[in-house]
Amino acid sequence: MSAPISNVRPDPDSVLVDIVDYVLEFPIDSTLALDTARNCLIDTLGCGLEALTYPACTKLMGPIVPGTIVPNGAKVPGTSFQLDPVQAAFNIGAMIRWLDFNDTWLAAEWGHPSDNLGGILATADWLSRSAIAAGKKPLTMKDVLIGMIKAHEIQGCIALENSFNKVGLDHVLLVKLASTAVVGQLIGLTRDELINAVSQAFVDGHALRTYRHAPNTGSRKSWAAGDATSRAVRLALIAKTGEMGYPSVLTAKTWGFYDVLFKGNAFKFQRPYGSYVMENVLFKISFPAEFHAQTAVEAAMTLHAQLNAAGKRVEDIKKITIRTHEAAIRIIDKKGPLNNPADRDHCIQYMIAVPLIHGRLTAADYEDSIAQDARIDVLRARMECVEDAQFTKDYHDPEKRSIANALTVEFNDGSTFDEVVVEYPIGHKRRREDGIPLLVEKFKTNLARRFPVKQQLAILDVSLDQARLEAMPVNEYVDLYVI
Repeated sequence: MSAPISNVRPDPDSVLVDIVDYVLEFPIDSTLALDTARNCLIDTLGCGLEALTYPACTKLMGPIVPGTIVPNGAKVPGTSFQLDPVQAAFNIGAMIRWLDFNDTWLAAEWGHPSDNLGGILATADWLSRSAIAAGKKPLTMKDVLIGMIKAHEIQGCIALENSFNKVGLDHVLLVKLASTAVVGQLIGLTRDELINAVSQAFVDGHALRTYRHAPNTGSRKSWAAGDATSRAVRLALIAKTGEMGYPSVLTAKTWGFYDVLFKGNAFKFQRPYGSYVMENVLFKISFPAEFHAQTAVEAAMTLHAQLNAAGKRVEDIKKITIRTHEAAIRIIDKKGPLNNPADRDHCIQYMIAVPLIHGRLTAADYEDSIAQDARIDVLRARMECVEDAQFTKDYHDPEKRSIANALTVEFNDGSTFDEVVVEYPIGHKRRREDGIPLLVEKFKTNLARRFPVKQQLAILDVSLDQARLEAMPVNEYVDLYVI
């Protein structure tokens, strides 16, 4: 006979405890992290504003029941909606992720830590408006920035050594986890309540990566993070009622996360939680492209200029060799028909072909009107991805964290261009001096899509001033973005 299973309730798993103690106790005093968080904030909100120009996104915006207005609810930037914090988190999370243009973190697992802003900003805004209604002080934007830094850190540090995509789970699991921890702290959960909430995030149902990969690639990948961060707000609010948690949710034999979903393996950790992830996060500045292709697009832009200078056409190209890293091959090396914009922005060949032909890559270039250009698929068919072992090694090296791509073009007449190599994209930490001014210009462009000049200037005035932004009440800052 097998031994009976002990029904003695265990102490919480150390992973839960470490997350909670970090969120509750770790002081954020890194000037670099706070400054980067401010840039991340404006870039993320700007991405959401651009997404609001796409009906495929806006059809998902607003309350669950049309016409619902929540007193003291959270407002959704760029709209007139005022919603409960759960639905507001979904709205904000979906719009900032829609165009695949917000920040990125690449490691054993990849993802977009600014996805957590949906839950953080919605909760902080709702709490601030509720506090003012009760005659109390609102939260400040520094609370939001600190929440962003900690959410980035939780998601990013777990991602460093643990691949969820290799077991078929989507990275938005980490958004749900990080948002639950940070939102739980914002709403005032005790240590025990916060451990309960984080355990609920792990025991919850988790998204499959089906919608990110051929032959099922689709637009759920654009709202999955909004779904995850909104679910986190819901779980934190459930824990606030005193609802119990599940202390060995990870390690329980047979029924725990490790045995059920992680092939029996425990999480591995490269470093303790601090502010490393925000300080090293990757910004998508120039191109709304899946990040493993960012340097390939930069290289293609260089080649477009060389084609023009040499008087050659894309029709003259016989073959393009893409020397790349393993993760790019696994995720975005895609042959055959591309069925929708979500399919196209996860195809490295498409993201190279468009800039080679047009000298640009914008969100609009994934739409059917551009994709029907027959030259794109002709070029795609002439491309071959080849893994470079050193590129893969440098991709995982914590001191480099490169995302290298190299393109070689061969022509029908037998001539070639010299290989164009780009190791670090413009949004990399190593290129901050060049990248941040462009990030600010990107933000200005996105503000202009939605607001009159006076409102644009009011937002810029505070958003580019670290001290003023940190001191500003959350509700006042969000009000600047209301239509």
